[in-house]
Amino acid sequence: MENSILKFAEQFDYKPEIINADKLSDNYENYVLAGMGGSHLAAGILHTYRPGINLYIHRDYGTPNYDEDFYKKSLSIASSYSGNTEEVLDFLDESYSKGRDTIIISTGGKLIDFAKDNQLPYIQIPDTGIQPRLALGFSTIALAYLIDKSILPELESMREILKPTELKSEGENLSKSLEGKTPIIYTSTQNRAIAYNWKIKMNETGKTPAFYNVFPELNHNEMQGYDFLDSNKHLSENFHFIFIQDSQDHPRIAKRMEVVEELFQEKGYPVTKIFLEGNSKFEKIFNSLMLADWTALSLAKKYDAEPEQVPFIEEFKKRII
Repeated sequence: MENSILKFAEQFDYKPEIINADKLSDNYENYVLAGMGGSHLAAGILHTYRPGINLYIHRDYGTPNYDEDFYKKSLSIASSYSGNTEEVLDFLDESYSKGRDTIIISTGGKLIDFAKDNQLPYIQIPDTGIQPRLALGFSTIALAYLIDKSILPELESMREILKPTELKSEGENLSKSLEGKTPIIYTSTQNRAIAYNWKIKMNETGKTPAFYNVFPELNHNEMQGYDFLDSNKHLSENFHFIFIQDSQDHPRIAKRMEVVEELFQEKGYPVTKIFLEGNSKFEKIFNSLMLADWTALSLAKKYDAEPEQVPFIEEFKKRII
């Protein structure tokens, strides 16, 4: 897995191609992407980069309950890295049966087979044997190519800008603070996808429970749960808070983070602040996610866990067949 992180920047050399592109319109107003786990993370990244984009993420069976007038102006995107995700296959089946414009993004599997059999548009992203959460360069470029090609030059520049090796020691140091702890990751609403990615990497790579939330919503509910009494203090003794901060955050969000940090520290909770570093939004996003990769990998090593595979999830999948 370490080699996958070291080679992450190389993914931005990828040049996508839409097969059967003549089946697509040139003027979609909306995009509905169905994907589970690592297969919808690229959509969250594009939302962080361009919050106003009309890209809706569906993480369930079937299709979202929008009316058919909406779908006439929309492109449905079935996204599954493996091509075999049950929920996405169900989304594809319904979209196709209702005659909606649909495209597939995958490395292969049943989705690509279906696309070939039915002459549907598809983008086949490279299958390099890595996990979806490590293939975000490939999947983000593929999605940007489909939705807004003007984004591509900045994405492609990440090939030379990102320096994975420079973040390794920082991730290893952070893992020392997190060993034996449950990470709670907080950030601004605009950077929700970054915190969510951190959570997933802690879960799947670090093999540890982790949770996330966003300011200012957490100030209206979740933070009250940490105002412990002697009778329930033990419930949160192993939490370690990570605040992901951005120079572009609203000034009141920055103030909220500052005050919550003070309150938590007064109660004895450890808080680590991580600042998004980079000269562009994509550089900030991917630098943070590479730091998360190094941190999670270091945690896995500390726990003597295999970092790349997800056997508990695979066992679950076997039992629901």
